[in-house]
Amino acid sequence: MSDLRVIATIPIKPESVEELRPALIALAEGTRAEEGCLSYELFESAAAPGVFVTVEEWRGQDDLDAHMQTEHVGAALAAAEGHLAGDIAIHPLVPVG
Repeated sequence: MSDLRVIATIPIKPESVEELRPALIALAEGTRAEEGCLSYELFESAAAPGVFVTVEEWRGQDDLDAHMQTEHVGAALAAAEGHLAGDIAIHPLVPVG
């Protein structure tokens, strides 16, 4: 099984950033404890404040699929309801060259 790298973007309304920050930090902490998670980093874009970016590495697609069903993902999605400035975009990456 090969490693799977993923980038996700989470755009938050400017007035909701500080309210949502703890939920995103909790999501990162819970995710790092998952068996199939090799790496999970949370950033806020310096070019677009309020856009949070995760840089993730998983053992494989099955682990990412299991992650999406966890309690901490559900809690973060529930907390974000009504606070998103756009769609959450999840980008599994495929090496080029």
